[in-house]
Amino acid sequence: MNYEQARFNMIEQQIRPWEVLDNQVLSLLAVMRREDFVPPACRALAFADMEIPLPPQGNPGQCMLAPKVEARMLQDLSVQKHEKVLEIGTGSGYMTALLAHRAQQVISLEIEPSLADTARRNLQKAGIYNAEVRLADGAAYLNNMAVPDSRPLDGPFDVIVLGGSVAAVPPALLALLKVGGRLSVIVGAEPMMRATLITRVGPDAYRTTQAWDTVAPRLLNFPEPSKFTF
Repeated sequence: MNYEQARFNMIEQQIRPWEVLDNQVLSLLAVMRREDFVPPACRALAFADMEIPLPPQGNPGQCMLAPKVEARMLQDLSVQKHEKVLEIGTGSGYMTALLAHRAQQVISLEIEPSLADTARRNLQKAGIYNAEVRLADGAAYLNNMAVPDSRPLDGPFDVIVLGGSVAAVPPALLALLKVGGRLSVIVGAEPMMRATLITRVGPDAYRTTQAWDTVAPRLLNFPEPSKFTF
């Protein structure tokens, strides 16, 4: 397989048509080897317009998001070199790597031990040393519950990214944003969710935009709305 041609086709046929036109983002996607972050059995699908399941298969929803979704989120956030990033849901580490190339520092939380180990190896092989993967349940962390790696997050953060969807934005996440900081999260329920960008514009003021629709698997253990039965 010609990976360079496949990468070029991904950018031109999937990502540009999805209104990702930031040259810095496109240039980064052209050099970041996505194929090195997918499970070996899925390497031929590294550039396909689809989510890629991640092992172990026991946890539903553990996956790499589709390339165009990752690219659009990265463009929306406009991460700068001096900024500190919190990511919840490391997965294989690909989005972590993209964020690390744009930011000063990335702290990424992953609930699955084997995925956390895999992401660390992938980032090391890619020569990325300003990203730290911690084994932690992001939902529990936000609720001040015990987690394996309970070191303080050392917030607030300039950028927060969630690697999956939630039913609603947890207020504890907003509290971790600096003034001027941005939170990217996919919110809602199937069959249609909204890519949501929240900017903290003051101590108690936030601006929310929802520019595009998508669907993404749930992040584990984040609360769901109550379901009434009659």
